[in-house]
This record gives sequence, C-alpha cells and structure tokens, in this order.
Amino acid sequence: MTATAIGTALTFAKALNTALADEMEADRTVVVFGEDVGPLGGVFRITDGLTKRFGEERCFDTPLAESGIMGMAVGMAMNGLRPVVEMQFDAFAYPAFEQVVSHVAKMSNRTRGKVKLPLVIRIPYGGGIGGVEHHCDSSESYYAHTPGLTVLTPATVPDAYTMLRAAIRHPDPVVFLEPKKLYWSTEEVDLDALRSRWSGSGEQASRGQGIGRAVVARQGSDATLITYGPSVPTALRAAEAAAAEGRSLEVIDVRSIVPFDDETVTASVRKTGRAVVIAEAPGFASVASEIAARVQERCFHSLAAPVLRVTGFDIPYPAPKLEQYYLPSVDRILDAVDELQWEEA
Repeated sequence: MTATAIGTALTFAKALNTALADEMEADRTVVVFGEDVGPLGGVFRITDGLTKRFGEERCFDTPLAESGIMGMAVGMAMNGLRPVVEMQFDAFAYPAFEQVVSHVAKMSNRTRGKVKLPLVIRIPYGGGIGGVEHHCDSSESYYAHTPGLTVLTPATVPDAYTMLRAAIRHPDPVVFLEPKKLYWSTEEVDLDALRSRWSGSGEQASRGQGIGRAVVARQGSDATLITYGPSVPTALRAAEAAAAEGRSLEVIDVRSIVPFDDETVTASVRKTGRAVVIAEAPGFASVASEIAARVQERCFHSLAAPVLRVTGFDIPYPAPKLEQYYLPSVDRILDAVDELQWEEA
C-alpha cells in the first residue's frame, strides 16, 4: 500500500486498513487475526493485503471460535504482543463475552497493574446494511457497562485512521466499534498530515487522538444533538434540515464512549439549553440513557426542557425491509427537537 496523496478520496474501510498496516509496520509486536481476515481480507475487506504484506505469522485466519480467539489474544497480550482481533459481526462476539468480562477487563486490576493487556477487539456493529438477525446488533452498552474496557467508535474517515492507531498503542484493552454502514463512506483526506501525528513512538504518540475526547461536529445555538458512531451522519443531516427551517442545532460526536468526555458535552448543552441523545441501540438501559442522565445531572439549571432520546426500539433487530423504521431518522430527530418546549422559550 502506498501513501495517499493530499486531498485524495479515502473510504472509511480503507482508512482502517491503512491504520492497521501503518501500525504493523511501526511495531512488529502488532498481530492481526480472526475469522477470514487472512487471504480473504475480512468480510468487509478491512484486512485486505495484510497477510501478503506482513506474512501469515502476523495476519492469519482462526477457527470459527470466538471464545478461542479472545482467549488466545489474552495469552498473547500477557506475553508481549499487541493483538488486534476481529469479531466478524457484532452479535458473533457474544460467545467471546465471558472472556472479555472475566479476563480482558479484569486482568490489570486483579494483578494490581502488573499485567497489562494491550489488545484491540474490532467489532463491525450497527445496522443500515440490510443485514439479517445476528448481523446488525448495537452492543455498545454491554462493553461500556464493564469496568476495565475502553470503548471507542469513530464516525469519520480521519477518525477511523487516527483512533484505530491510538487504540492499538493504548496500554489497556480497547473495544473498537466500527459502524458497518459507514465502511463505504468517502472523504477527502490528507493522509500525510494524519500520519505526521504519529512521528513519535509508543503510547505517547497516541495521546489526545480520540480517546476520551468528543468533538463538536457542527456548531449551533438552539439545541444540542449528542450522538456517536453510525448516527453521526444522520444527526448532521437533521441539523442541516433544521437550519433550512431557521433552527440552529449543534452536533456532538462522542467518539469515546468510555472514557466519556463530560466537559465537551456539558459545555454544549449549557450553551444551547436543550439536548437530544441519538443512538441506534434500544433505548432501555443504554449508552443513550447514561448520556441523558449525565447531562441532566450536570446541566440541570441550564436546561429549558427535559433531555430527550431518539434510539432504536426495545425489540430484537428487525428484518432488512423494516430496519428503516427502527433506526433513528432525520424525521424522528426533528420530531424530538420540536418537543423541546419551544413555546416556553
């Protein structure tokens, strides 16, 4: 793979692929493995070309046994490697969940920091691709609820590249959630400029590269839309539609679910006085619920209306022809904005 020229169009998927290649080039302890990630390049071709370039010892296929994949990653990380494993689809990761909760998340604590697990669990997640059951779950709440895990989800092409490199260099385990429906999104990217951020080595070069930092994706003054991952483009489209009607909506891209950036989120809500949280996952006991609670607690005296949520419904993920009714949409977001007690302003 060659460096992308300044201003060259890059897909979300290619950004992830390039991040993996650049980290494997920079650090020989980085190994990539999972189901069909070798010669095939993964179901979504995120690992395309890595086996040919780095050899079968550093990018290889595993049996269809997610618990075994995760257990092997734990052993590798305990012994000096930096494994990056791919769970082929969101719901396919559930057989590995016991390993994640009992060992990945707890190893550093149970050894009082003597044993670190610098590993990344890549999970293609979310809907919007017409997938069937077991292929479109939004499982972020399970991981966010588990102390000891860092949980990240990029929504832009530059963040896909930068945040994956930061995740690989992070000293603790990272669940890296990749919105499937964004794999084919394309942006003009100066890859040389992104790479220049990594001129240092090790963890130091990754500081401030998305872990624990939300961003203001669009400035606004009337209300704040707080979202992450696959719902970020939808929120931006809703803000654009609202602007045509004379309403100014700010959009916050959370990026880092754990650790969570309270400062950026609350600063926006204190400015606008109104907030809507948007996420694909079912709303009950969700990350959206936690964000709404944190905003309510920290911004109570600045709020002109209750914090509202637009989420997936509390049902199993529907059949492909029905997913458009399940996922947050521009119309559903604007309907929620309309309910923010504007008549009392």
